[in-house]
Amino acid sequence: MPQQTLILIRGAGDLASGVAARLHRSRYAVAMTEVAQPLMVRRAVCFGEAVYDEEAWIEGIGARRTTSVLEAHAIIRDGMIPVLVDPGAQCRAELAPAAIVDGIMAKRNTGTTIHDAPLVVALGPGYTAGADCHCVIETLRGHWLGRPIWEGSAAPDTGEPGEIAGQGIARLLRSPADGVFEAQVEIGDRVEAGQILATIGDVPLRAQIDGVVRGLMRSGLRVWRGVKVGDVDPRAERTHCFTLSDKSLAIGGGVLEALLSRGVLPLSEPTG
Repeated sequence: MPQQTLILIRGAGDLASGVAARLHRSRYAVAMTEVAQPLMVRRAVCFGEAVYDEEAWIEGIGARRTTSVLEAHAIIRDGMIPVLVDPGAQCRAELAPAAIVDGIMAKRNTGTTIHDAPLVVALGPGYTAGADCHCVIETLRGHWLGRPIWEGSAAPDTGEPGEIAGQGIARLLRSPADGVFEAQVEIGDRVEAGQILATIGDVPLRAQIDGVVRGLMRSGLRVWRGVKVGDVDPRAERTHCFTLSDKSLAIGGGVLEALLSRGVLPLSEPTG
């Protein structure tokens, strides 16, 4: 069986998952790492959900949780994506990936260095190409979205989301208090402005606009005031909640361009 080129992605949230899906479909072997209790909002399109549910499926691509590098290789042979619970990505020493993609999206560097792999690609602000990575992918919505940057940095974090159907900050749901998050609706539900979508302790969280719940944090997790816990999509297209976003796929295309332009090639022969 031909050997696939292995790409390690740090983080398994929605943008990292879009990258993983695009690379997987392009015949790269992909492994991902996550923390032990990830706080994901767009859970229906996050391979990181495998941390909680053992497996996660997005558009026909499956991911499976593991803590073993040996098992990770077996998961790849099964045609799936391993999600290793490994916050520091210590597995990179054993996996020896051809490239590492930092998709943590913390808006700051949480420990990635340019020496971690032959090619290191980082998503969004907080990194400088040529200093702590080889390439940065622009993540800000607009004209430059998804473009590889080989010198310098991505646009700085504005602190505000890009507009969708004319709605920006109002479509986001942020926790009004510290406490345990308990959802009152589900991803894909149609909601109206003013409707209670969740409670944090005894404090209600209400929708600010009409639309469909595109993302919502898992119940039972402890959150803090101001953290993003959900997203209401004013376009009200339910299928958008369960399919990879245009943004994540554009960023995935930028990562794919970066890999190919530096000679990191996918599997060249069919396996079956």
